[in-house]
Amino acid sequence: MKYKRILLKLSGESLMGEKQFGIDHNRLSQYSQEIKKLVDARVEVAIVIGGGNIFRGIQQVDGAIDRVQGDYMGMLATMINSMALQSSLEASGLQTRLQSAIKMEQIAEPFIKRRATRHLEKGRVVIFGAGTGNPYFTTDTAASLRAIEIGADVILKGTRVDGIYTADPEKDPTATKYDQVSFNECIKKGLNVMDMTAFTLCKENDLPIVVFDMDSGGNLLKVVQGENVGTIVS
Repeated sequence: MKYKRILLKLSGESLMGEKQFGIDHNRLSQYSQEIKKLVDARVEVAIVIGGGNIFRGIQQVDGAIDRVQGDYMGMLATMINSMALQSSLEASGLQTRLQSAIKMEQIAEPFIKRRATRHLEKGRVVIFGAGTGNPYFTTDTAASLRAIEIGADVILKGTRVDGIYTADPEKDPTATKYDQVSFNECIKKGLNVMDMTAFTLCKENDLPIVVFDMDSGGNLLKVVQGENVGTIVS
């Protein structure tokens, strides 16, 4: 295996599957099976998931909701997704732990770095919910921060496209895919990989990011094995 400990970043929208909002059970089961392949191969897996399928803090209707309040609502949405993913993973026979950046003793452990690392060493999948616990930070930033804290080898950003392109492939048919690209090149060319806070954290800590298509079966395992899937930013 190329990577021994990974942090998988999923968007909340990816859980919608064919639905317009909410959670698609089939998509959830598919992801759980993909993650199980990694655990069976003795890869240590941590996960951060967004909440955009339930609530987007930045896009409150007519500005009726205060930005800070909206961001906290978004954090709660990530916990709903995290709990759904936890249930699905456990139904697949995996051991999991859910850690929250906001205290919710009844449903999740608080985030404690040493405890999270110990869970990973014991082969448990650790899901980090509620973002960083602070408004004005995205779940991309939470993923970067947690990955650095637990000493992950890489962030795997599962998306609906199969990598990073010179332009949006859905809008520009001439767009070409990068196999590998540097952090500096991404900034210079304005390639939208993660938000700038998350991206800078990865750059400063030499943490590579792999952007790949999570919906194609087997891709997750291929990335971890070091196969040429998606785009690597390093």
